[in-house]
Amino acid sequence: MEILPFLLAPFLASLILTGIHAYLGVHVVERGVIFVDLALAQIAALGATVAILMGMDPHAGGAYWLSLLFTFVGAAVFAFARTRRGRIPQEAFIGIAYAVASATAILAMSKATGETEHLKDMLVGNILAVSMRDVAKTAILYGVIGVFHYIFRKQFLLISTDPAQAEAKGLSIRFWDFLFYASFGFVVTSSVAIAGVLLVFCYLVVPSVGAMLFADRIGRRLAIGWTMGTLVSALGVYFSVLFDTPTGATIVCTFGAVLILMFLVYLLFFAREHKPTREVAISGKSAETPVHQ
Repeated sequence: MEILPFLLAPFLASLILTGIHAYLGVHVVERGVIFVDLALAQIAALGATVAILMGMDPHAGGAYWLSLLFTFVGAAVFAFARTRRGRIPQEAFIGIAYAVASATAILAMSKATGETEHLKDMLVGNILAVSMRDVAKTAILYGVIGVFHYIFRKQFLLISTDPAQAEAKGLSIRFWDFLFYASFGFVVTSSVAIAGVLLVFCYLVVPSVGAMLFADRIGRRLAIGWTMGTLVSALGVYFSVLFDTPTGATIVCTFGAVLILMFLVYLLFFAREHKPTREVAISGKSAETPVHQ
């Protein structure tokens, strides 16, 4: 019981991460750019490295804004790389950006060996070290981004789920993609500093993937994703206390175990209901028949 107050801030932080990342994860999975958060996180780390080389305090506002500037450049690259008729998948550009940013950060860190611990903290994170002040600041930032996405939810969802229709309606795919990735960069830059890359990736992808097993509509996916993220956060924090293990890694493993359990439930009780169908012509009429794998 004595340690529970100490875990309150990490638990609240995990709930905030669940709220914003489960929503963004729906877009990421629909777009098929699963590793975009890793790429943007590495680009942000490169910005922090450059800030250190310029003599900035890694904990000061200047380093944070420089990281965001690098993230915005990455957002522009990803937005420009997406074309409906493009021959090269957007995921390829994301992978290349991740590799180049990682290599450049390594080269830069070799010139700033005295500050590599700060960069390690940014990439690995330590959710146990989060304070209530950090929780409040993060909640305000994510709240603003959430309001922004709510106002323009129709545009963002249409471009993520049906870019051809969005283009037919006259929406600028690249412009709205840039706004999406720029707001995504705000979230990733802040989240990785708190929780680390692995935990942020799990909050982004795992709830959305688990929700897709049981729901097709966006609203239901969000409800399932938020519920899953909240329960996993509580279980992960509880298991970390019970087994005396690192909280972040424990939550990641709990995510994996719960996703496996959800997949088994889907196979046992829901797989037949979601069997894909195809249309066949019968005497001038159409009928749906199961597709046998």
